[in-house]
Amino acid sequence: MSTDRIAKISKLAWLPAGRRSKWVVVAFWLIIAALTIGPSSLLAGAQENDAVSWLPGDAESTKVIQAAEQFQPKDEIPAILVYERAGGVTTQDLASVTGQVAEFNSLALVEHDPVGPIPSPDGLALQVVVPINAGTGGWDSLSGVVEDLRAIASDSPSGLAVHVTGPGGFAADSAEAFAGIDGKLLYAAVVVVVVILLVTYRSPFLWLLPVVSAGLALTVAQAVVYVLATRADLTVNAQSAGILTVLVFGAGTDYALLLVARYREELRRHQDRHEAMAFALQRTAPAIFASGATVIAGMLCLLAASMNSTRGLGPVAAVGIAVGLMVMLTFLPALLVICGRWVFWPVRPAFGSADHTLTGFWARVGRRVARAPRATWVGTSAVLVVAALGIFQLNAVGLQNKDAFYGTPDSVVGEQVLADHFPAGSGQPVVVIANADHAPAVGAAMTDVPGITEVTDPIVRGDLAYLAGTLESAPDSQAAIDTVDRVRDAIHQVDGADAIAGGDTATRGDTLTASNRDNWVIIPLILAVVLVILMLLLRAVVAPVILIATVVLSFAAALGISALAFRHLFGFAGADTSMPLFVFVFLVALGIDYNIFLMTRVHEEAKQFGTRRGALIGLGATGGVITSAGLVLAGTFAVLATLPVVSFAEIGFAVALGVLLDTLIVRSVLVTALNLDVGRHMWWPSRLARFEDPEHLPALGATVRHRAMSGTEAPHVE
Repeated sequence: MSTDRIAKISKLAWLPAGRRSKWVVVAFWLIIAALTIGPSSLLAGAQENDAVSWLPGDAESTKVIQAAEQFQPKDEIPAILVYERAGGVTTQDLASVTGQVAEFNSLALVEHDPVGPIPSPDGLALQVVVPINAGTGGWDSLSGVVEDLRAIASDSPSGLAVHVTGPGGFAADSAEAFAGIDGKLLYAAVVVVVVILLVTYRSPFLWLLPVVSAGLALTVAQAVVYVLATRADLTVNAQSAGILTVLVFGAGTDYALLLVARYREELRRHQDRHEAMAFALQRTAPAIFASGATVIAGMLCLLAASMNSTRGLGPVAAVGIAVGLMVMLTFLPALLVICGRWVFWPVRPAFGSADHTLTGFWARVGRRVARAPRATWVGTSAVLVVAALGIFQLNAVGLQNKDAFYGTPDSVVGEQVLADHFPAGSGQPVVVIANADHAPAVGAAMTDVPGITEVTDPIVRGDLAYLAGTLESAPDSQAAIDTVDRVRDAIHQVDGADAIAGGDTATRGDTLTASNRDNWVIIPLILAVVLVILMLLLRAVVAPVILIATVVLSFAAALGISALAFRHLFGFAGADTSMPLFVFVFLVALGIDYNIFLMTRVHEEAKQFGTRRGALIGLGATGGVITSAGLVLAGTFAVLATLPVVSFAEIGFAVALGVLLDTLIVRSVLVTALNLDVGRHMWWPSRLARFEDPEHLPALGATVRHRAMSGTEAPHVE
């Protein structure tokens, strides 16, 4: 190896690859791990799962929660106990429940007297409303109290069935569904990664290094997020904490696979493993860094969201990717160099050995695509467009409580019993806050609204009045949301009242409105940011525009197929309002990775052999590793389906499907066909666009042997 070529390697590439510096790098990260393992374990306690941490910050329902604090704590959530006896409630039943209410009142987080027991009009049921002050712990605090309520209510007369429902019951069931989410997702992600790495490298040792590196990245990322949550007012909830685990393991292992693949390639060209790693880093770091920067930029676009839960996810995910990027470009290379070639056993990449990646499966795919590139990309695009038509089957208007879980938890059963015997909106009223001197007029306006069956007398404290209206429709239905809209229209017309309407149904409607707004704002923003990064990386305009178009087409196809699967295969009633946005963010930000990995290699090879030959070499060289990376990322997102929550399962399924489409079809077939058809014009307006493809090139196998065995490089265009 010439000293001139070695001198061209940057000092940063030598840092984790150096004979002495590799030990310094490993020692540095071990110290960081020791310092962060404590804070990372505290992240679960820093989560905010109360209502305000999820709601749109400027929504009317959020303002009601804040304004109603002088009437009830903002974190007070009602749990509704509904008792039912098929033959009718007896005197003994009524006496027993009345005694239970006194016990409910003695519970630590029940700060206001429960309401009830309230007999149903048909005499078959009783209702008790227990206000629980969940505090900042949100649903985590509710779980224990709801269990206490169930324990007390279990001492009911024989034949009197009891269920806990309402906001408190559903929150407790949600907490149970998310219990241990970090551990479940972590273990499932590790299993997926280990299996795929074992299949990819067929080595009993190599898989351990990326997994250890990803575990280190996750620990450090969780510690950083914990510090931001406790000292910088960053909102972290169960959703963002769970996605952080999946994202760090999935994306981090992707970066590891790309680096290991190039390192193995360079080991065949360099006798010294330190030189091999330095060259591998020099050639892969720009692509990995650009990929990570794309994901970070895409995630930070979520700061423009109006939903607090969505906005909080952006910095959490960005921190995870940034830490994963640093670990995989420093700690992992140092570990690989320390371990040496033996870590690849039993298939060790010996110096001068043949590299079969460019004559393997993906090289053969490239040669087939090259026979008719235009027909290939037109046909592939047509198939994806047809698949995208399934989007019209997507019902992303939110999930009703009964459809939000796998199976039927107690809160769902209780909601149905409540609806059978009481007014549908019982226990979850429309809450209105108004100026006290206009309360009678506001109450009259509410009474006249269709869909409101009863309005309470105003409760006045200071200058404000509190009113509650009972809904005729189920509180989680579209009909109830429409009623809330009518209530708002009516009370807003009362001059001087400054009335605002909230409650659980209003929250649901505001969430839907905010999610729709976020889709229209954030999706174009992410596309623009990713396009700029691709232009800077590839120094071109045509290629980035084409790549963005392919990823958007892949997203649409994945969402279309997912919508059909949700409705006709899994039987889901609909989709969460935020699902399309989350799927788009992950697919565009992460899916573009594979195009970056491929196109940076094509760009590198095009300088030497022309764009068309470079496209085939790039596909052959990156096909295997990108396929493995796609399987890892798809597998890690698929583990979200292990949670008994429909919204998480939908996100996991759609992202996993989209990643597989990107990996197996879009990148390997569609993008390669476009490279072959468009040719050098892909790089317009850069100088490379003016570099004519050589008419006579050696066979691909000869090119591979030349590059593997020779220390020289063919002339190329900068």
